Amino acid sequence: MKEHDMQSENAILFRRRRAKAIIAVAVLLVLIGAGIGIGYWWAQQTHPTITPRQQLNSDGNKLTTATEDTIAAIADKVSPGVVSIVTNVTTRTLFGPTQAEAAGTGIVVSRDGYILTNKHVVSEANAIEVVMADGTTYSSVELVGTDPLNDVAFLKVNGVSNLSPAELGDSSTVRVGQEVVAIGNSLGQYQTTVTSGIISGKGRPIQASDGAGATAETLVDLLQTDAAINPGNSGGPLLNRAGQVIGINTAVAANAQGIGFAIPINATKGALKSVLAGKGVQRAYLGMRYVALTAATAKKYDVSSKQGAYIFAEEGQPAIIEDSPAQKAGLKDKDVVTKINGLAVGSEGGVSSLIGEYAPGDTVELTVLRGGKEIVLKATLGSYSR
Repeated sequence: MKEHDMQSENAILFRRRRAKAIIAVAVLLVLIGAGIGIGYWWAQQTHPTITPRQQLNSDGNKLTTATEDTIAAIADKVSPGVVSIVTNVTTRTLFGPTQAEAAGTGIVVSRDGYILTNKHVVSEANAIEVVMADGTTYSSVELVGTDPLNDVAFLKVNGVSNLSPAELGDSSTVRVGQEVVAIGNSLGQYQTTVTSGIISGKGRPIQASDGAGATAETLVDLLQTDAAINPGNSGGPLLNRAGQVIGINTAVAANAQGIGFAIPINATKGALKSVLAGKGVQRAYLGMRYVALTAATAKKYDVSSKQGAYIFAEEGQPAIIEDSPAQKAGLKDKDVVTKINGLAVGSEGGVSSLIGEYAPGDTVELTVLRGGKEIVLKATLGSYSR
């Protein structure tokens, strides 16, 4: 009987000790959980978690992660290199000529005052002022020159050496659907306005017109974007998510929303090179008449390739300009230029943009389809004259 009582007592002691151990473990777990919770709360106050979103890498295209403040960071980085351009122009009215002001945007491309903008922003200007993002105004501004084949002009602010140039990107790497940011002097009164969107299309041709609705010129190989572009934005940068300039905002579609256009930045690089070298605006050219191939144009001209530049004669005009770089290189009527220095004509830029990247005197390699066979030619680019 005593042996049975001792066994019962031992069992009771064991159960009590086990219960105490379970309670101790539970209390320890609660304390650990509370510590983790307090630590997480403190981390949130000092280093808040930001939901990641898709961004473009340094080349503007490869996907990486970026935080929600990326667009703000781009604006902070690039805005010092975006200027407002105010011009004084003479307009004609029923009561005779009168003076008026017009406004646009420009991109700083050198510390010593060179600025890239649209030709139509400064055309017919009697005087030009440049206003920096911080409000500093420069009145000693000269028009260096304009591109004879594109809506591009170059200005020089005299007497400066400390401007903040924007970083130029590579428009041949632009993809449809990639995110972009635009900065400009919207409506001529809202300086450094920042908008965002995507690249909606590439290689777009448009008939550009002035404010009166008169057709001014035909522009080709433009980037299309749904980032808001308004009057006054002309000449401002279209940026990739690395903050690099990939285009120059130049036009908005009439009677439409979300359709703006920008000149690919590569189309300006050759002329910019000559400007920065003190040679004025020199534009490289090949000297051929061509049509950009699509499924529709390939069918129209009975061409097997669906991409490239199809050289052809039309309405008594020769396909190849006499004594031009194209003729000297050996290009012929009905050739299809598929690549320029290894870049595909069409998907990586039109002929205008790809050639515009080079200066007169540069030699480029042309990949050509002729009679179903691929050949390679070399062309030394000439200087375009009106």
